[in-house]
Amino acid sequence: MNDSTSRTLDQLRTRLLDWLDDLRSRDINWRAIAAGLGGLLLLLILLGWYWSQEPDSFDVEEITRSMAPPDSARLVTGSFTTATTIHLMETLLEKPGGYLSNDRMPPSLWLDNIPNWEFGVLVQIRDITRSLRNDFSRSQSQSVEDKSLIIAEPRFNFDSNSWVLPSTESEYETGLKALRDYLQRLQNPNQPQAQFYARADNLSDWLGQVEKRLGSLSQRLSASVGQTRINTDLGGDSAAAQSTASAAELEVKTDWTDLDDIFYEARGASWALLHLLKAVERDFNGILVKKNALVSLRQIVRELESTQQAIWSPFIMNGSGFGMFANHSLVMASYISRANAALIDLRQLLQQG
Repeated sequence: MNDSTSRTLDQLRTRLLDWLDDLRSRDINWRAIAAGLGGLLLLLILLGWYWSQEPDSFDVEEITRSMAPPDSARLVTGSFTTATTIHLMETLLEKPGGYLSNDRMPPSLWLDNIPNWEFGVLVQIRDITRSLRNDFSRSQSQSVEDKSLIIAEPRFNFDSNSWVLPSTESEYETGLKALRDYLQRLQNPNQPQAQFYARADNLSDWLGQVEKRLGSLSQRLSASVGQTRINTDLGGDSAAAQSTASAAELEVKTDWTDLDDIFYEARGASWALLHLLKAVERDFNGILVKKNALVSLRQIVRELESTQQAIWSPFIMNGSGFGMFANHSLVMASYISRANAALIDLRQLLQQG
């Protein structure tokens, strides 16, 4: 080390000591600062815990009647399904903490369970709104789309993580306003352009979408323990083809960092779906009774209600199938698979002549 370097280091050391002496002379209360930072951290943790509480179930009939015109003696066909969809979106936007999926500040920044729960609910809202636009509100394939649902459906399909320009909340609010307009016109006898057609084929088409969603969730949940699966992609059709070749056996296992994400997405989807099915039971009651399918629908609701049981563990456990510890993903997959099996039976009943 040369003399110049040595002098430079001595000067830096002297300045550092002078700076520390200056801080001591200012009599800064470091304990008070540490206590303040600790209190702020504790507040953020408690706030994050509060915001992570899942919304309670709600009474579909009570919500629908609260949105009905005050002078209306009865609810029209479609009131329950539309009002329930509106309330599901309102819950996403207005629950404690509001909509968290696109937040960029703590405590939302480090929360992931409730944003995945929100996405599960959002997917069900998107599916039912698409069916409202394409099927339930139209008498046939050549009929004109409802003007309000043309606005609502694409708004609910906006990017769920957009923070600004525009924010996700502003787009969803626009869609919500359009959906409320549809419900208002639907319940107004002087607005015959707004309709809801409760037909077996319409209901079956929507349930077909639900069937695919539940099937996917069940497979993703079951992959928590990892397994070798036979490739059945082309099963059942000797003339079927696919774009590129794939292995005859597939190794499927969910990464441990994604276990709780998939679990809460499934929990949110199940929560939204059980309310929508309760609404459908009322709007399509005549069809379900005629097809002797009411019991099947109620069984699906029963299975989905089981997915909403309280979670007593602080973590989503991932024990092996018959090991000493629980596997929450497999339990959730069991309920969803049974609901999906009942859903397949329900669709078969609806499609019978």
